[in-house]
Amino acid sequence: MKAIDIDTSIIDGYLKLLDNLSPENKLDLISRLTLTIKADIIDRKNNFKKSFGAFDSKLSADDIIEDLKVNRNFNRKIESL
Repeated sequence: MKAIDIDTSIIDGYLKLLDNLSPENKLDLISRLTLTIKADIIDRKNNFKKSFGAFDSKLSADDIIEDLKVNRNFNRKIESL
């Protein structure tokens, strides 16, 4: 059984369950589903943007550079030949 067949059978099952709902309930369900789809789209856009996130700090660039230079720890040992 293909994935498309499984998805179609799931949708058909839901449609059979929803046949007994009143038109008002069906419209309410449609509006709620629409809201969840919009939320999913917004989350995907935000997740995409977050993957390219920048370093967030209140310090200036010069302060960050100075802090990095001060906190460098060199423990390189040079071996004599």
